[in-house]
Amino acid sequence: METTLKNGEKWYDTDGNVIHAHGGHMLYHEGWYYWYGENRNDNNYVACYRSKDLKTFEFRGNIITTDTPVEKIRVHTDRKLFTQNEDGSIQKVNLERPKVLYCEYTKKFVLWVHYENGQNYLDARCAIATSDYPDRDFTYHGSFNPFGSMARDCTLFLDDDGRAYFIAASRDNADLHIWRLTKDFMNTDKLVNVLWQGEYREAPALFKKDGKYYMLSSHCTGWAPNQGKWSCADSIDGEWELLQNFGDETTFRSQPAFVLPRDGKYIYFGDRWGGSEHYNDSTYIVLDIKFDSDGAPFIEYDENAAL
Repeated sequence: METTLKNGEKWYDTDGNVIHAHGGHMLYHEGWYYWYGENRNDNNYVACYRSKDLKTFEFRGNIITTDTPVEKIRVHTDRKLFTQNEDGSIQKVNLERPKVLYCEYTKKFVLWVHYENGQNYLDARCAIATSDYPDRDFTYHGSFNPFGSMARDCTLFLDDDGRAYFIAASRDNADLHIWRLTKDFMNTDKLVNVLWQGEYREAPALFKKDGKYYMLSSHCTGWAPNQGKWSCADSIDGEWELLQNFGDETTFRSQPAFVLPRDGKYIYFGDRWGGSEHYNDSTYIVLDIKFDSDGAPFIEYDENAAL
């Protein structure tokens, strides 16, 4: 019997447990789709699932937790994964919107994520972790501000030439910054673009089609959904078009997580957030991205996930 996933409903893994992969990302590697995302339960930070058919998902484990081993690297970082309160209890940090790429140069899986200290959102850092495997044995390497800049809602993008980029909301979310990564994906090498000054974009999702770069993003309205926007450019470091509407006035009650290229199609993954008090009730919507005669991307709502 074929599985049909419904948009906006809770999804379950092959063990019958709710899938917690919020603010996530997918990596296709050796026949498997690995789905990474936030799991804020217990001492967990980042969960990993895998699937061959994008219908059924096997839970592979929580790959970043408060118990994850920590290792120093050449970049100066803050390596705290938690703080201890006076009563001995653990205060978790926040690790949000995890993204993972495979680095051909080092043969490592490299995770980048938005870091905050768990008490406020003033640190605005990125953080990195690595593993020899896509779904286990990650080592945490700490958080930092790339070239001293803020980095909040973020994504990763691997271009056809092997260059990788880290995109994040910066300057108190007023702008989106694009940094090129070093060839080992372990540091930012150069700030290559600053986009949409003062337009307050977050939740970036970048993809490439027919040689053109497209980026989706949302406005900054906390947990509440808003009108999504898209833009495109002929080069990442070049001029980007003015932002245009994507989806309806609430992006079908979602916020962009990532775009998955698959079999010549481009699939929009969005989070339908439950809010701070009902975070674990957050769900997902998955829709085909279509393109009009002028090449403008758009989505139309369907109750069935486009998987």
